Amino acid sequence: MGTLQMAAPGPLTIAPQQPPDVLDLSLVLPTYNESAHIEAIVEQLVAALDGIPGLKYEIIIVDDDSPDRTWEKALQLSQKFPQLRAIRRQHQRDLSTAVLQGWQAACGEIFAVMDADLQHPPETITELWRAMRRGADLAVASRNVEGGGVSDWTLPRRIVSRGAQLLGLVVVPEVAGKVSDPMSGYFMVRRSALEGRELKPLGYKILMEVLARGGVEKISEVPYVFRETPERPSKHSPAVFAQYLKHLSRLRIHLLKTSPFVRFCIVGASGTLIDTTMLFLLSDPRTLNWTLTGSKIIAAEVALANNFIWNDLWTFEKFSRRQNSFRQRARRFLKFNLLCSVGIILNLIILNIGFKVFHMNRYIANLSAIFVVTFWNYNTNRKLSWRTTAKE
Repeated sequence: MGTLQMAAPGPLTIAPQQPPDVLDLSLVLPTYNESAHIEAIVEQLVAALDGIPGLKYEIIIVDDDSPDRTWEKALQLSQKFPQLRAIRRQHQRDLSTAVLQGWQAACGEIFAVMDADLQHPPETITELWRAMRRGADLAVASRNVEGGGVSDWTLPRRIVSRGAQLLGLVVVPEVAGKVSDPMSGYFMVRRSALEGRELKPLGYKILMEVLARGGVEKISEVPYVFRETPERPSKHSPAVFAQYLKHLSRLRIHLLKTSPFVRFCIVGASGTLIDTTMLFLLSDPRTLNWTLTGSKIIAAEVALANNFIWNDLWTFEKFSRRQNSFRQRARRFLKFNLLCSVGIILNLIILNIGFKVFHMNRYIANLSAIFVVTFWNYNTNRKLSWRTTAKE
């Protein structure tokens, strides 16, 4: 049995598998005061997993130094079940970091997690495994798809659970909206989707962390019915809610930093500076005093070339690096020009209306036009210039 004595956790990363001890599946059970349930859950899981032909697996119990000595009971069980490992963490108590530290010690190609208190039915593990075998990057046991549900939850508990999900949809819709049950703590994920990624978990909602920071593309959902354990106190409390809100805020900041749209806007800001400078040099009465429309076309084309270069190298780099030949980049540039030419037309219309009809300052009118056209340019190019070529 391993023992971990750690300070407050910083970012965690998952290392690549190290042969020869490569397994198919590593299932982590985070525990705290689960000695009453641990034997039953292990026996049921072993029976379910042994029923999958040829499966090489391990079960890792990560216990946060339980006062009821769950870790000691797990160690005793490991004598009976050699596929069971136990880790006792000291001076630290947090479900998400317990799961990730279990995965750090794991040997499996696929990671899994579930509760150890029998509220997650062990037999569902086989359905999750089948979903992963069909090619999913992430298989989630969901209470919110057909066939799933909760057993005897009270109305207040249902409201709290749905409220937490709604809050996730408000703060990080691009994460919480990927699955029907983002609050689920029962799922499998490919190790390759997490390798080398910096993870900063907090609280109970480890799935939100995986969805936000992992390289997850194909997702499958498996129904399950949550089993109520009467003697178990609810995990919902003001402190847990505050921790959840902090985690959502942390993910929102992370997504803003890494969002393609934010990157697109940053690149667009550099293009705006070039566009405005060129417009001044060409059209201002104090400089060349060319026509506003002609000056704008030249300024927009120079800015467009700048934007393409940086978007191809940075904003959409994970697509463009797969297709980086001169011919492929040239095709993207032509598409980018074609789509942005529509944006230039819209820009010219808005600019001239603002300047000639509403008598706005030419530079304020120009910035207003750029702001509106940015959304057009981003959405069309994301769907057609880069994403499409990535599938060719």
